[in-house]
Amino acid sequence: MATIYEAAGGYEGMLRLAAAWHERVMADEVVSHAFSHGFHPRHTERLAAYWAEALGGPAMYTARYGDETSVVRMHSGNGEHEEMDRLAIACFDEALVDAGLAADPVVWQVLHDYFAWATTTTMAQYHESADDVPDGLRIPRWSWDGLQDG
Repeated sequence: MATIYEAAGGYEGMLRLAAAWHERVMADEVVSHAFSHGFHPRHTERLAAYWAEALGGPAMYTARYGDETSVVRMHSGNGEHEEMDRLAIACFDEALVDAGLAADPVVWQVLHDYFAWATTTTMAQYHESADDVPDGLRIPRWSWDGLQDG
């Protein structure tokens, strides 16, 4: 059975999705606030590499950019932002259509479930301070059945 990464078109599929999501987010008045401080010039490529690794592809993010701790720290210390999270998930769902990944309802659902889970759990755990994020976190892996153990 193909991994989610493979079913979503491999790295090219992840890159299309990351670009579509970023475009949607930057056009959203609320969600774009998360980027008001600026963002890495290769944000789309880095995001695609992260999703690739999380969804069963090669360990591109870890090999090139860092570990889960570094990602979670980037998303921490900003207080609670439930409305922003909800809207970011809606942007993701629209980006799935934009990137051509909505035709297969099973692929759409598993990608939606992954993004919603990541947005509301791992990326939203440390509201108070990025200093609270522990060292040595590994990128969570998502399969057709949801979160994989260890």
